Amino acid sequence: MDNRIAVTGILCLGMGGICTAYAQQTKPNVVFILADDLGYGDLGCYGQEKFATPNIDRLAQEGMRFTQCYSGTTVSAPSRSCLLTGMHSGHTYIRGNIELEPEGQFPMPADARTFFHAFKDAGYKTAAFGKWGLGFVGTTGDPQAQGCDTFYGYNCQLLAHSYYPDHLWDNDRRVDLKDNVLEVQYGRGQYAPDLIHAKALEYLDGMSADEPFFMWYPTILPHAELIVPEDSIIQKFRGKFPEKAYKGAEPGSRSFRHGGYCTQLYPHATFAAMVTRLDVYVGQIVEKLKEKGLHDNTIIIFASDNGPHCEGGADPDFFNSNGIYRGYKRDLYEGGIRVPMIISWPGRVAQGCETDFMCAFWDMLPTFREIIDPKAKPARGEDGVSLLPLLTGKKGQKEHEYLYFEFQELDGRQAVRKGKWKLVRMDVRKDGGRYELYNIAADPSEKHDVINEHPDVASELKAIMQSARTDNPNFPLM
Repeated sequence: MDNRIAVTGILCLGMGGICTAYAQQTKPNVVFILADDLGYGDLGCYGQEKFATPNIDRLAQEGMRFTQCYSGTTVSAPSRSCLLTGMHSGHTYIRGNIELEPEGQFPMPADARTFFHAFKDAGYKTAAFGKWGLGFVGTTGDPQAQGCDTFYGYNCQLLAHSYYPDHLWDNDRRVDLKDNVLEVQYGRGQYAPDLIHAKALEYLDGMSADEPFFMWYPTILPHAELIVPEDSIIQKFRGKFPEKAYKGAEPGSRSFRHGGYCTQLYPHATFAAMVTRLDVYVGQIVEKLKEKGLHDNTIIIFASDNGPHCEGGADPDFFNSNGIYRGYKRDLYEGGIRVPMIISWPGRVAQGCETDFMCAFWDMLPTFREIIDPKAKPARGEDGVSLLPLLTGKKGQKEHEYLYFEFQELDGRQAVRKGKWKLVRMDVRKDGGRYELYNIAADPSEKHDVINEHPDVASELKAIMQSARTDNPNFPLM
């Protein structure tokens, strides 16, 4: 499996299709939509057959679809840390999910440099709408402390387990959702994704072609818990699939709306409705950009933070959510870290393109930096490479020597991908763990451990695995 660019579909526009808006304003707007626990196979353009995602599929038709994109790691906070900082999970600041009181997760440090800082330095307005999980309000990890001008949504990713939470955050102002009291039945309050989405559309309404903006949209859909409002979307799916009810946290339970997942009688229908709702959101964002005359000068990126979850009644096997790939969220097998990614950029990225170039979340910051300042030099300490040559069809695309991943929980896990080879280390904290080796080109589903047949390859990747990470006392792996 090489790193060529496979072009499919209609004529490639190449550099000859630069639109007028781009020529007038050299700095494009950027909208980055990040789904939560959406599997590689959960989109129509990646093989989903049980429900449709026409708006996201249209982005793929209008841009580039990636088949070898990897998330930062296999759970939320560290994956986002890799994305924001341009560092892999052996170097980035946040390497695990650590819950802190009164709410929120372990904070990013004050000296962290995120893609928000890069955009602000280039004169962009910056915003985020959705789930943060990188530091509570008032800490060094607060969105505004990390270069984000405007934030609305969940600060705490544990609170984001509830779609009807008792509060959200508007920058540093707590917004109490009084209709979502504990006694109210689920589905009869304020559905937080709808509120957050409305704020994002309102933000776009205030944008103009005179000032570039970067909007990050880290939605919680379709993370557990499984629930949607009682509207036409869920009615479309209820009764369509076989169902096995999930018994979850009920009112009065200590975990109810505080990390526990609600009871769901129709988990299959609800999951399909959640992804469908996300697809509707994406369509409305695109339409708003067109309505404001911003679309032709806006890069739209769609990706997922890790592989599909198996919680709250979710059934990724039923939906083939991880495609041909082994594993789920919390695994470092392909199903846990290979994610869909689509990039649309009118007049710059050729339409209907597909690439198997091996990339990862830590490539996004270097890519953004080169887009907004072609003369900018790579930042010290970053692990990513700019994907701009790949996106625009130019020569000189730099490749990764290897990709490194680690996972703090379940006794620790590590993985290294180099070319066609992938080494996985399980149970790191149990007597040094055990190793597995896979030929991803010949065996993308990781069914055959060939470590005994290729000891030389295993030794090479073990050495990379050992040297790739730096010690972090807040997130020790050993």
